[in-house]
Amino acid sequence: MARQRAQDLLHRGAGAPGLRWMLVWLRTDEERPRIGSLLVRADTPGVRIEESWDQAGLRASGSHDVVFEDALVPLEHAVDLRLPEERGGPGAQHGAWNTLMIAALYTGVARAARDWLVGFLKGRVPANLGRPLATLPRMQEAVGRIEALLATNDRLVDSGARDAGLEAAEAGLIKTVAAENAIAVVQEAVALCGNHALARSNPLERHLRDVLCARIHTPQPDSAYGVAGRRALGVN
Repeated sequence: MARQRAQDLLHRGAGAPGLRWMLVWLRTDEERPRIGSLLVRADTPGVRIEESWDQAGLRASGSHDVVFEDALVPLEHAVDLRLPEERGGPGAQHGAWNTLMIAALYTGVARAARDWLVGFLKGRVPANLGRPLATLPRMQEAVGRIEALLATNDRLVDSGARDAGLEAAEAGLIKTVAAENAIAVVQEAVALCGNHALARSNPLERHLRDVLCARIHTPQPDSAYGVAGRRALGVN
């Protein structure tokens, strides 16, 4: 049996409340400790979820703390245990693809905001105007700016996905630009809709909370720009 004590295991588990199995990174207590992953059933005695996830955005991820307190798990549930020196870190390609997926994720949030905005502008007919807001040139121009930002993101993410040799540094720049574009899209939509955008009965306020999390995801802008700048200047 593999035994882990509570003080050794406190994990942040995305989607924890809905999981039947959890994949936990561990280190054994052998004379020569090995590291790897352990498959743990969520209903194992000693496993509990502390609902600590109370963020402004990405609330649906359910990334609560998972505590393992004297939970006994069969050793055969261990996955790929190796000595630390036998295990290399994630490759650069892995990091690049993960970064690109983050860019795609927040582009999707921005597109959802755009779709709701378009429906709102088509359906909203102020009494003093007598026709939909979508007929106003100012609204048309603003939606055009949103379309430009989304088209840029789509091209960036698509070209990155097709590049088998995409480097982590370039992926970081794509993510950074895509994240800022996505935030700009949602903020523009909020500005156009006014109070309606912040009503909890409408999804736009959730899109705003979610898209602001883009800046927190690695790589953050200062890191991405710093790497690109050092490469361009030939500075280590």
